[in-house]
Amino acid sequence: MTYQENYQKWVDFADLPDYLRQDLENMDEKTKEDAFYTNLEFGTAGMRGLIGAGTNRINIYVVRQATEGLARLIESKGGNEKERGVAIAYDSRHFSPEFAFESAAVLAKHGIKSYVFESLRPTPELSFAVRHLNCFAGIMITASHNPAPFNGYKVYGEDGGQMPPHDADALTTYIRAIENPFAVEVADVEAEKASGLIEVIGEAVDVEYLKEVKDVNINPTLIEEFGKDMKIVYTPLHGTGEMLARRALAQAGFDSVQVVEAQATADPDFSTVKSPNPESQAAFALAEELGRQVGADVLVATDPDADRVGVEVLQKDGSYLNLSGNQIGAIMARYILEAHKNAGTLPENAALCKSIVSTDLVTKIAESYGATMFNVLTGFKFIAEKIQEFEEKHNHTYMMGFEESFGYLIKPFVRDKDAIQAVLVVAE
Repeated sequence: MTYQENYQKWVDFADLPDYLRQDLENMDEKTKEDAFYTNLEFGTAGMRGLIGAGTNRINIYVVRQATEGLARLIESKGGNEKERGVAIAYDSRHFSPEFAFESAAVLAKHGIKSYVFESLRPTPELSFAVRHLNCFAGIMITASHNPAPFNGYKVYGEDGGQMPPHDADALTTYIRAIENPFAVEVADVEAEKASGLIEVIGEAVDVEYLKEVKDVNINPTLIEEFGKDMKIVYTPLHGTGEMLARRALAQAGFDSVQVVEAQATADPDFSTVKSPNPESQAAFALAEELGRQVGADVLVATDPDADRVGVEVLQKDGSYLNLSGNQIGAIMARYILEAHKNAGTLPENAALCKSIVSTDLVTKIAESYGATMFNVLTGFKFIAEKIQEFEEKHNHTYMMGFEESFGYLIKPFVRDKDAIQAVLVVAE
């Protein structure tokens, strides 16, 4: 089908919402072609694209199609997967809540239970919720640190990691078999909330996540001695980190935390930054300004879905040094191993994991403590697979995993990058 035919199919659909019809009417020929020449690709971790009308955009129909594919995959399993259900979370982007509940409505039409967070939550909490609630899968509505016009849809497996290749390939096949996304049926959300098939979750899961986070820090005496006075500036960059980072830091004993309040409110336009990417020093402009005002020792920033963290450290001349992802990984790995060694809790079979493109300095650090480094393909699901292997074979004890793209995981009660955990270890 040509892009013109695809475009006309959307124009002819009588039930198209007004905002999407308006989007169609405003398209010039170049935009039409880009929006309709192909389908938004569903890759191994999900899909991500510009928000708007079209087959190559993310919108309620593309989300319904993806979720219909997931529902068919769940039905194909033939066990209790429908009852175990799907955990669903979302970030602060445009249409994130709508996409989350559209997903739940599609699942409910198939009789599949879903647990949907009441408001925005971090990606690592979604990963935790899948495991905590014994779900078969998870959906995270996020475009990570992409600019404001984007949104995305990520699928997680029952281990809390991004869906493994076998199921991800099957899911892609089911999605591609759905020729008409307009024909995907949805249940009534309010009716299914009343029936219990769609369950809204929130604080109870937050509390359980924060209980697990208590074990992330290693040396409470160190925090007790210095944590009240060391000055930290934190910015969630208008995203989900605000839901948990402050509480986690306070719980750990870091009392001198200042938050960039202008960036603590959820804002889908990310109006105070060009890009909400903690890998970029430009994203730290307001944090640096506040840091200079309060004499902060360290600045930390999390991206909109709080799976990545950026760090800046005060220098002797009063400036702030922006650390690379590899530098943060090296500092954290060295500290974790040293602190456990000093505490007498460093296991003989200690293991770390990193992506093959991340620095080999951390391999040297690991080896100096008698720990083993495992290099895996890029994509945190491969680190999650290693953690699962360690647990099943009892051959290694996981200490930390990271990617140079500012993603870190310390404790494996989460199976994806976790900036909340990383903030705590950076502070320690």
